[in-house]
Amino acid sequence: MRNGTLGFLSDRLVEARDARGLTQIALAELINRTSSSISRWEAGGQSPEPEALDALSRSLNVPVTFFLQPNADHGDAPMFFRSMASTTQSIRKRTKVRMRWAQNLSLNLQNWLDLPDVNVPRLDATKHQNISSEDIEKIASECRKVWNLGNGPIPDVLLVLENAGIVVVKEEIGTVKMDGLSNWSSADGRPYILIASDKQTCVRSRMDAAHELGHLVLHHSLNQSALNNSSDFKEIERQAFEFAGAFLLPAESFATEVWSPSLGTFVALKERWKVSIAAMIMRCAKLDMVTEEGARRLWKHYSSRGWRKSEPLDDTLVSERPRLLSRSIRLLIDEGVQSRDELLNEFRLNGQDVEALCGLPRGYMTAKPAEIVTLPTLKRSAQAHVDSSVVVPFVQDEKNET
Repeated sequence: MRNGTLGFLSDRLVEARDARGLTQIALAELINRTSSSISRWEAGGQSPEPEALDALSRSLNVPVTFFLQPNADHGDAPMFFRSMASTTQSIRKRTKVRMRWAQNLSLNLQNWLDLPDVNVPRLDATKHQNISSEDIEKIASECRKVWNLGNGPIPDVLLVLENAGIVVVKEEIGTVKMDGLSNWSSADGRPYILIASDKQTCVRSRMDAAHELGHLVLHHSLNQSALNNSSDFKEIERQAFEFAGAFLLPAESFATEVWSPSLGTFVALKERWKVSIAAMIMRCAKLDMVTEEGARRLWKHYSSRGWRKSEPLDDTLVSERPRLLSRSIRLLIDEGVQSRDELLNEFRLNGQDVEALCGLPRGYMTAKPAEIVTLPTLKRSAQAHVDSSVVVPFVQDEKNET
């Protein structure tokens, strides 16, 4: 590593490049180097000299110290992506890095703060094939019981999750083809959920959160290899969606409110339960509240009204926002425990990334405090000569006279 930077960590370069969605060739062009140089740095055979490291820092918009700090060991628990099959590998890599950055932020904050204790029921199943619908209904009901939610609508799903010790991140990730990501970190034994806010509605966001909760509850003991097979992956996703329906729409209470399984009924119930009409149709079918023929008619009328693109109330129901990370940072700053610059130095990220991951207003971590200017004042001897009765005439601008 002749002329290189001492302490440079090659995996951090790969991470930063993935976070920005850049190829080795694209990054090489940005810093006016060859792609082979990038390849050697990422392989660990060489490290960039200080000038090249500065160029990497500027181009990837991370501090130089980012490349010198080892990543925390979050373990090998599976990452559950809720995404379409057409989602690119680049987007998946970027989202995974954003999750890791959020987990690292949380670990840093826990040096000063006690986050809510983790209180998440979990199903002890090492194979998804062993999970039945009865298991899913039971564990969803147990979650409601443990969290004292009763059987009615949940006013704020994200608040419930955060109170249970789950760290939730909600940010734009640059595509509408991915809805969320969840993972258990072994670094702090805490579950994390990242929800994409691209083209989000309130009901979709709540369903995404409940879906990711389903993975954390049902599939925490699964091996990552279980997600590699297409048919297994689809079944795991189906189970998580089934959990979300059972969690948001409990059979005991929801069924009693569906006086008639019709689109009109579901529109009336949507504002109360904050669940999509499509999800209510599927839940009714799951609970045998409609026949197969009845469900087909509902879907036919649903499509004919154009609701697959946008449902009634989608533009009026207000989306929920996470609070835990943003309040943690505000508390540290407001109480004078840490300054913004000190926190950014600890996080080893730029302010824009911290704001996005923590749900802070744009500019909160980067705005400089207002400069205080001390104005001159008259000496006492001069004040004695000032006649307070003097009237200063106001001279009008002739151009503005009427």
